[in-house]
Amino acid sequence: MNQFKTFILMLVLTGIFILVGTAIGGRSGAIYAFIFAALMNFFAYWFSDKIVLRMYGARQVTQGEVPELYQMVGELVNKASLPMPKVYIIENDTPNAFATGRNPEHAAVAVTSGILRILSKEELMGVIGHELSHIQHRDILISTIAATIAGAISMLSSMARWGAIFGGGRSDDDEGGGGGNFLFVLLFTMVASIAAMLIQMAISRSREYLADEGGAHLAQPLSLAKALGKLEIAAQRIPMEANPSTAHMFIVNPLRRGGVLSLFSTHPPIEERIARLEEMARTGRF
Repeated sequence: MNQFKTFILMLVLTGIFILVGTAIGGRSGAIYAFIFAALMNFFAYWFSDKIVLRMYGARQVTQGEVPELYQMVGELVNKASLPMPKVYIIENDTPNAFATGRNPEHAAVAVTSGILRILSKEELMGVIGHELSHIQHRDILISTIAATIAGAISMLSSMARWGAIFGGGRSDDDEGGGGGNFLFVLLFTMVASIAAMLIQMAISRSREYLADEGGAHLAQPLSLAKALGKLEIAAQRIPMEANPSTAHMFIVNPLRRGGVLSLFSTHPPIEERIARLEEMARTGRF
């Protein structure tokens, strides 16, 4: 179901891009914006593991340093039929974790030192299973494609707004229609940019649900549910200084948001995620 939802959201996002490109950028403008956004995002995609790991000061560890963690990862990758990823530890008291890498052959799993202290072995296996599910489903690639399309829409909208401002908003055919034309461009581009951002966030949330399902399949749904509850409470007590552009990668959102801002959240509500996992455990459908 979450795979289908992602597919539909990607279609809608692509549709918005085509509509905006045709309306305000023309075919050539849309193509140039898409190529520029693609170059930026696929550079980040190709080097995503190095960029984000360096950003958080992650240190690669060996099996001799963390034998229990290595054993957990090894058991789960065998179950998932995945190559063994590199394992990193981030020296940070906030318990959290993420996976990165452009494909399963170039993947990495990073956990904070805080998460190793507060989770039981079963709960940590649930977290690792969630992150391996992201790798298995190639979520880095999917999020990069979504970011590329949304970025192209944002660029086209920005170009149109600046063009309307410096073009004076004047129509050659109707001198009185310039103001209305300018307002239309302003409102249309604002709505398009916000819609693209909302859909991009919705895609991220659907991938989190899918990774929860994958983690429950590789480990146990109740173990992952308990882990999420602990991580959410700890994250509120010990906030993490995280870059907003990488917030979607973590298993729980390191950024605190609420109310209307939750629409722009990259993560579904923890309560909903836990409820789904508990339902999976109750029905045995995982």
